Amino acid sequence: MLSQTTEYALRAMAWLSLTPETLVPTTTLAASTQVPPHYLAKVLQQLSAAGLIHGRRGVRGGYQLSREPGKIALIEIVQAVAEIKRITACPLGLPSHGAGLCPLHKRIDAAAKAVIDVYSGVTLADLVSKNDGPTPLCDVNGDGTKARLTVSARPH
Repeated sequence: MLSQTTEYALRAMAWLSLTPETLVPTTTLAASTQVPPHYLAKVLQQLSAAGLIHGRRGVRGGYQLSREPGKIALIEIVQAVAEIKRITACPLGLPSHGAGLCPLHKRIDAAAKAVIDVYSGVTLADLVSKNDGPTPLCDVNGDGTKARLTVSARPH
């Protein structure tokens, strides 16, 4: 239901929330999230324009969250790259529908509402601090400790 761009944005933001105080180079972020670097650069621009992250150019540059992970709801990330809209009137403009929606558009609107409601109630902190499963983009070592899925990528 969500686009590839949205998936990539969520991956990037989840990764940045693991170490919110650290500037993460784009190359490292791309390797860690398994997102093509050029595609990720475009996604990061959208997230930056939405005020969710900020970056610094240069050798010691990178991106980091603009706010604490607990203050960034997933819906903000989704809406930054692919707006989800509720349907309030017949998209076809059919006069026979009046102010109401036909059964098809009622269900499409219900699905949009459900997505908005779910993502509005979850923050980045919820993804990385709850003990209800594995940490996003991490794997568990044989000894039970978490190991980030990353490649030794250095900024170029």
